[in-house]
Amino acid sequence: MNSSGILVDAFERIHEAVHAAVEGLPPEDLNARLDDDANSIAWLVWHLTRVQDDHIADAEGTEQLWFAEEWASRFELPLEEGSTGYGHSSTQAGSVKVGSADLLLGYFDAVHEHTLAFVRDLDGRSLDRIVDDAWSPPVTLGVRLVSVVADDLQHAGQAAFVRGALERR
Repeated sequence: MNSSGILVDAFERIHEAVHAAVEGLPPEDLNARLDDDANSIAWLVWHLTRVQDDHIADAEGTEQLWFAEEWASRFELPLEEGSTGYGHSSTQAGSVKVGSADLLLGYFDAVHEHTLAFVRDLDGRSLDRIVDDAWSPPVTLGVRLVSVVADDLQHAGQAAFVRGALERR
């Protein structure tokens, strides 16, 4: 398996985990917080999708789907339009509410398909390209993508945990 095949497999695993955490849930469960400072499934999946959308668009030099496909206006969140959830306070995280699993998964699936189209064409040399020189050492595309995979899997796992806790109530 080559590097693009590994990345496709990793992003497919994220897809499976997100769908398992979200499918079939009503809005009250998607937006539920286990306590006042906990993140909801809606916030966790919205955030992992926003970060992935942001990072893939940056790596490609394209516009985020959040704007290009008008997901920002569909979600109608009381946040700055470009917010990704990074550094959100508990209050900001709690303000991320969705009206349906279809909306949340619609955005996630659009970003997922866009990501797969991007990573399928990558080769080893592509992954060595510097995408962020604000760090020491500078961040390569490969490191950035692994970072996205790690963050997405962590948040998808948290969403699965929240779903399990809600189902046990």
